[in-house]
Amino acid sequence: MPRVVHFEISVDEPERAAKFYSDVFGWNSRKWDGPQEYWMISTGKAPQAGIDGGMYKRHEGMSFASHVNTIDVPSVDEYVAKVTENGGTLASPKIAIPSVGYFAYCRDTEGNMFGIMEGNTNAK
Repeated sequence: MPRVVHFEISVDEPERAAKFYSDVFGWNSRKWDGPQEYWMISTGKAPQAGIDGGMYKRHEGMSFASHVNTIDVPSVDEYVAKVTENGGTLASPKIAIPSVGYFAYCRDTEGNMFGIMEGNTNAK
């Protein structure tokens, strides 16, 4: 069954936000070495239940919510079709995240943004 595997938080000042989440929840944040300005958030270790996430710097024109859940799916294309067939919309087209997989943003019937992610280490 598909489940939420990642969350995202948009922020104005990543360092300030990282400190806040560390101080309040004990989460660890580190800047990602990838092609975008992005911080990875670790919320704890197994066997504790929960998921990890990330944060990105908010910018002008950003049109989606401040929190985005990402759901693990076997095929982004298949699930984009399911989203649109059930009244949702594609908010941004599928992209490849090198060595990670394929990703797209969608909106539900209420306008809420969420991500769908297809793991594929061969993604380019």
